Amino acid sequence: MMSRMKITLLLALLAALQDPETLGYPKGTKNTEDPKNVPLTAAEAVKLITVPDGFRVTLFAGEPDVAQPISMAFDERGRLWVAECYSYESSGGPWKSAVRDRILIFEDTDGDGRFDKRKVFWDGAQNLTSVLPGLGGVWICSTPNVMFIPDKDRDDVPDGDPVVVLDGWNDGKIGHCVVNGLQWGPDGWLYGNQGIQGESKVGKPGAPDSERVLFNGGIWRYHPVKKIFDVVCEGTTNPWGLDWDDHGQAFFTNCVIGHLWHVIPGAHYDRMYGKDYTPNTYGLIKSCSDHLHFAGKDWTKSRSGAEHDVIGGGHAHAGAMIYLGDNWPAAYRGAMFMVNIHGRRVNSDLLERRGSGYVGRHGPDFLRSADPWFRSLNLKYGPDGGVFINDWADVGECHDTKSVHRTSGRLYKVVYGTPKPVEPFDLAKKTDLELVALQLHANEWWVRQSRRLLQERAIAGRDLAEARAALSKILAENPDATRKLRALWALHVTGGADLVPLLDHENEHVRAWAVRLLADERKPLPEKVATDASPLVRLFVASALQKTDPAARWTFVEKLAQRAEDAEDPLLPLMLWYATEPLVRTDLARASKLAGETKIPLLRTSIARRIASGN
Repeated sequence: MMSRMKITLLLALLAALQDPETLGYPKGTKNTEDPKNVPLTAAEAVKLITVPDGFRVTLFAGEPDVAQPISMAFDERGRLWVAECYSYESSGGPWKSAVRDRILIFEDTDGDGRFDKRKVFWDGAQNLTSVLPGLGGVWICSTPNVMFIPDKDRDDVPDGDPVVVLDGWNDGKIGHCVVNGLQWGPDGWLYGNQGIQGESKVGKPGAPDSERVLFNGGIWRYHPVKKIFDVVCEGTTNPWGLDWDDHGQAFFTNCVIGHLWHVIPGAHYDRMYGKDYTPNTYGLIKSCSDHLHFAGKDWTKSRSGAEHDVIGGGHAHAGAMIYLGDNWPAAYRGAMFMVNIHGRRVNSDLLERRGSGYVGRHGPDFLRSADPWFRSLNLKYGPDGGVFINDWADVGECHDTKSVHRTSGRLYKVVYGTPKPVEPFDLAKKTDLELVALQLHANEWWVRQSRRLLQERAIAGRDLAEARAALSKILAENPDATRKLRALWALHVTGGADLVPLLDHENEHVRAWAVRLLADERKPLPEKVATDASPLVRLFVASALQKTDPAARWTFVEKLAQRAEDAEDPLLPLMLWYATEPLVRTDLARASKLAGETKIPLLRTSIARRIASGN
């Protein structure tokens, strides 16, 4: 009897040790993995990661200090914010109503590549997929909501309950095709991603359907001051990564039908299935990469095998980082890095101009892991230029929705050589002019954080006249176009940009951004922009026309339609058609004349098709 009692007590003790709640994880957390299936320790897993010569990988944090890390972001003190998603399981279950996701803050005070301080900011979320500090608090995606948690005094304690900013996102039963990936854009808007497997009706809380926006996949943005929701572009399958290059061109990563896409406002992209909500598009824009990371054929069979391993590892991608830090060698700067989930590696694409847009050339894989549990989702460079990579640490397709090991998770840091430790700092304590000076920093991390702080000060009503004068000087005098653009964006978010004169600027990127920002402000464009010598500028003119009153578009369309050199461009003909389509049935005679005179065959056939449709 005593032996049986000892065995019973031992089994009870072992069961308690297996219970995530007894280990300090959120209430309701339950593992559904086979208990015999356990991961390597974090210390063992980091040893199985290989990177190019000269780089080294450290374990920044691992379980039990972090688990289920689904998203990362930095604040102005260089601290890493991590969203933990314990509620991830599309099939739900009775435990799911009890479990709560949480937000952690990590800090490395001595620069040794491992955290020294850790705290829980908030532990009341469900379906948490993204966290982003800024503008007086923390923004999160918590399906079916995008919410704001106020923390104006920055004491890492919420000032009150979360405020729902946007609701109506698909209800979370779709699994990984949910709202995610919050980022601050150079234009001061809050950007995010959404997959196509569920219909969202996005709007302010309480808004009727007539005031909501139908959305089922692509990139979106939200203006934190004007409270405007905007679908940037539609299509693909499941975007789960977004970043901007040195010229402010955005690119996102995606699964299955193409891994790299150039963000063009108003674009309609190729889809895995289904149709977007805009009728009569007739054609969809393809991925901008010139390759796949799997061997084509049936994508469902691309999760293993040598034929896929050689070219990138598989069809599922997450995270997007265009490296603009100052630690890695110059050869890596400007390349797009993304996680290949089934390939257990980090792929790279080299971005090059092609016509009006870009092409992603196949670059060498940067990182590989021999750990079968390696499931990374994000990668971001930090204040010292080192790159942080999260690892969900689980098995199955992407995240296995039938069995999830909820006590595993790691954060790695990848550096080149031994970067100089960054002393503890707080950019919020910098003067306006010090923040302006940081717009010239070699590491884009400092640029973006400083620009956001300048935006916050402008929103608060601070007098930034001196800062705007300094930014205007950079825009006028700095010889580097990327620095001019940084000044332009900072001027724009602080309300001090004079855009119209920039339409005559010598640099095409400056002109293109002037067009974009004028369109955002719903200000009229002069007709001369339609004859700009740069195909990039003409692309964003075509894009801007979708924000222009249809009656005012005709002259622009007619001028763009005469550019024979754009006929075979992969982007311009379709973007021009998207702008033209609403005009056709309003003036059949003018549309017929345009079809007969245009030098762009796709526009001619699309107009004819639209006229023939009779509706």
